[in-house]
Amino acid sequence: MMNYIWVGLVAIAVITGIFTGNIADVQSAVFDFAQSSVDIVFGLIGIMVFWMGLMRVAEESGLTEKIALFVKPVMTRLFPDVPADHPALGAIVMNLAANVLGLGDAATPFGLKAMKELQTLNKTKDIATDAMVMFLAINTSSVTLIHTTVLAMRSSAGAAMATDVVGPIIVATVISTVTAVIAVLLLGKLRIWKLQNVIDKERAAGTLVLNPDYKEWEGLPAKKGISIDGRVSE
Repeated sequence: MMNYIWVGLVAIAVITGIFTGNIADVQSAVFDFAQSSVDIVFGLIGIMVFWMGLMRVAEESGLTEKIALFVKPVMTRLFPDVPADHPALGAIVMNLAANVLGLGDAATPFGLKAMKELQTLNKTKDIATDAMVMFLAINTSSVTLIHTTVLAMRSSAGAAMATDVVGPIIVATVISTVTAVIAVLLLGKLRIWKLQNVIDKERAAGTLVLNPDYKEWEGLPAKKGISIDGRVSE
């Protein structure tokens, strides 16, 4: 979709330039901003290497593990369907810890690992569980204390005070994360989006596909679970 949007914007700019007689300015702007993008990218390399190295030091020193232990009690409340000793929870915590430090590149592998592990707790193949939805919402809106990429771009672009945005970023990401969590909790209570109801609709339509990678986990919370045969499991 984004490819179509960008192509459309370029086409509009070219057509507008032709009809207004400013096609030379459009061409000049293309080359000027192409050069600017290259300068910004090369400026980002050094700063990103520094922060990635710092993240590596944090991992080796055990700092990320301490952060993970600090937020784990909160995660067990946000993900009640995920056993406390399940690998998915560890990957989720590490993903969020990396996002808090603004290291999106480092967070991506943990995010993929978390989703893969969460899928092993999913009885269906194509329907996202409540835990998956919550993780995606928090990951997308994650609280960020130090947004490495933004700071690097501002520095490479010559900003006098690249760290001026740290405060607003923290406030904005806290609000976005709280909003995302509340939205998931409230919308998840609506009948149309309740997991069991979605499963029932898929089963009635004959399109329900079971997950061959589902694994029964001994540490599953003692609560009513999701059934794929129409019965609520205890």
